[in-house]
Amino acid sequence: MDFQDNKRAIVAMLVANGAFIINDAFVKIVAAALPLGQIIFLRGLVTIVLLSAVCAVTGVFANWRRLSHPKVLIRSLAEVVATLLYLKALMHVPIANATAILQALPLIVTAAAAVFLGAPVGWRRWCAVGVGLVGVLCIVRPGFEGFDAWALVALAGVFAMALRDLMTRQMPAEIPTFGVGLVTAVGVTIMGSGLMASEGWQPLALTDFLWVCSAAGFVLFGYVFIILAMRSGDISVVAPFRYSMVIWALGLGFVIWGEVPDFMTVVGTLIVISTGLYTFLRERRLSSA
Repeated sequence: MDFQDNKRAIVAMLVANGAFIINDAFVKIVAAALPLGQIIFLRGLVTIVLLSAVCAVTGVFANWRRLSHPKVLIRSLAEVVATLLYLKALMHVPIANATAILQALPLIVTAAAAVFLGAPVGWRRWCAVGVGLVGVLCIVRPGFEGFDAWALVALAGVFAMALRDLMTRQMPAEIPTFGVGLVTAVGVTIMGSGLMASEGWQPLALTDFLWVCSAAGFVLFGYVFIILAMRSGDISVVAPFRYSMVIWALGLGFVIWGEVPDFMTVVGTLIVISTGLYTFLRERRLSSA
């Protein structure tokens, strides 16, 4: 991949993370009135409708058989498993611990890309990713009491996310991004219906439905841009920018709930930003050499 491809992929990753965090914020707001399974199911239905319309306009359905490619199906299954495991774990461990475990994803993706895809990862970028993880840990500061059996379930979900990203990278270029997003949305919606069957159905107010629709819009952006990021750039360069999710979360926390980060959070945030910029500039230098 050249520098321009990686630049576009990094921008797509930043947009995807912002969309996912905004979606999470909307889900958090509506979760006071609706159970999680119902939210995932309703959000999924809206996302499917939106993506189906986009797929129809862009001609995806004219070659719908391409969406049955094994790597598309494996990717979607990995997304479903990751969502289920992570959300289940999130119900039983502190949010700081779950967030810390999730931030291991770039390291796992980078290592897997180097081992299974032969991606070039030098020691400097390994160090940058490692330092970035230290910065994330400074932000979340998980306690040892949170690392129980459910923490291992969350970690298993992160491994499923890594498989999802590797499958995204290996999908043939002719498979449309919107189609892949639609297949993913269908899988997650089916999973949400399963959760809803065990949690029950709550009466749906118009305000709650509007929050769910808004969440669906942002999760749609997230689906599309995360696929673009993993398909258009060097996976070992793009992966560390997943740390930007923490930056988005800090910003929304301040805007919506008035949360002000403490000193250690600021230090950790600066570390994450610095290592991300170093990785970007290092790739630029290598591409121009």
